[in-house]
Amino acid sequence: MFFDDERSQRLRPQILTELVGEYMNDAERAQLYGLPPTTRIRQRAKVVSPEHLTLGDHVWIGEGAVLDASGGLEIGEHTSIGLNTLIFTHSSWLANMTLSNHSGSDLIERKPVKIGKGCFIGGLVVIMPGVTIGDFATVQPNSVVAKDVPERSLVAGNPARVFQRYDEEYIQGEVARVQEENERRRKLAEERGDAPSWGAPAGSFDKKSD
Repeated sequence: MFFDDERSQRLRPQILTELVGEYMNDAERAQLYGLPPTTRIRQRAKVVSPEHLTLGDHVWIGEGAVLDASGGLEIGEHTSIGLNTLIFTHSSWLANMTLSNHSGSDLIERKPVKIGKGCFIGGLVVIMPGVTIGDFATVQPNSVVAKDVPERSLVAGNPARVFQRYDEEYIQGEVARVQEENERRRKLAEERGDAPSWGAPAGSFDKKSD
């Protein structure tokens, strides 16, 4: 049985879009959802109220992530949202406490979330309403972010707290380290005849076997 009320008519297109999206790749799915062309959104990810979502270029959204944009959600360029991460911009707490948890309740509280550019949000993270995460921040997996995160910092835990701060010099040092290691692996892969056609080499590259 399908209801024909206003709420059902409003929700049905979103349900059908998500169903069709399951048969697409991550770039096709982003286009179906009307997201920027450089967005990649993986299977089972869900966007609530996409009309209130603002994305920068090259945002990656992992499997099973739920982005609640009903209260306003902004994600900067080159930011990744880990698998099964939950971002909330609304709370029904007061509606529950007063037995007013009906559709359209006036006791739903909405607060926008802003995530800066160049951020890495690990898997299974929970971000609470009203939080601002600064540019180039890292949130470790399984963290609960209930307050603002400074830029260029690493936070972890429940509730998440700052464990490390890093500057551009540190990042460039890490860039050099990873590129040097990938070049070593690429040469070994070429010698073995299994060099990748694109991206960083994968597999076993134990230095003891050099």
